[in-house]
Amino acid sequence: MKAIVLTKTGSAKTAFELRELPKPSFGDDEVLIRVKITGLNFADVMARKGMYKEAPPLPSVLGYDVSGTVEGIGKNVSNVAIGDEVVALTRFGGYAEFVVCNELSVAKIPQNINIAAATALATQYCTAWFCAADRVNLYEGDSVLIHAAAGGVGTALTQFAIHKKCIVFATAGSDKKINLLLKIGVNYAINYRKENFSEIIMDKTSGKGVNVIFDAVGGKSVKQGIKILSAGGRMVCYGASEMSNSSSFLHQLKTGLAFGFYNPGLLTLACKSIIGVNMLKIADNYPIVIKRCLDEVCKLAEQRVFSPVLEKAFKVSEIADAHEYLESRESIGKVVLEW
Repeated sequence: MKAIVLTKTGSAKTAFELRELPKPSFGDDEVLIRVKITGLNFADVMARKGMYKEAPPLPSVLGYDVSGTVEGIGKNVSNVAIGDEVVALTRFGGYAEFVVCNELSVAKIPQNINIAAATALATQYCTAWFCAADRVNLYEGDSVLIHAAAGGVGTALTQFAIHKKCIVFATAGSDKKINLLLKIGVNYAINYRKENFSEIIMDKTSGKGVNVIFDAVGGKSVKQGIKILSAGGRMVCYGASEMSNSSSFLHQLKTGLAFGFYNPGLLTLACKSIIGVNMLKIADNYPIVIKRCLDEVCKLAEQRVFSPVLEKAFKVSEIADAHEYLESRESIGKVVLEW
């Protein structure tokens, strides 16, 4: 089979090679998938730049999510059958024509979602559901701040918060993204390059702040966020894209310090919570939780609560262009490769 192999870290133009690798075999509890669509995630960019410690050693095949057709199943597999179109979470290995996944991380694609857009249901929408429905509860009337709201996870979080009838504040970095967010129902879309989200939120909430914050940026946005959390507020941190701006030690140190330092006692007195989410750790330690996420996400997709946004699809031969596009932060929703 063909696979895109990360041979060295650095520039997307020189980091990848298309190679011929052995087709994987599958066990009793596993599913063999012929991949049609490979999803890209920002963690792939971090791995390519040598900034993601969980990434496999070089040479390696990246990729967290795929959609395609079931070509083989183990004797204990009962949730899918040969020929089914499925979406799946992979523990790397997704940049390939074939992947093998545990049955718990594979789900049939809802009939109302096309196969390319469905790829987003795995990493992006499972992350959003885990953050917003498992780690915290959103209630009607809650004020919610979603950073990077036009990205893959951000789009999913926004759709869920709107479904729950929350008051949604959302940040993005371009007028194009701001217009999209307003179009889908965000109450206050904030261009962080032009406006101060903290000032706007405190003004619109009469100084009370927001009930929930979802932060994938890290650095100073976390420190700012703590200040504008209301009593009983919860902040869910599920990424640190600010770290990716530079691999220099000075930038990493500066960004790390910008997060701030938090004492559990002071958080208790203020009645505020910080929750960290790393879906790779959940997948490694609690695969049944991943199944629950996938099942719930697919149900919500069938109900059209979740509607994946697929802005751009690249050919496999355009892997460098795809990485550069994702890294530019100009993308909206999911970016994928077509086999």
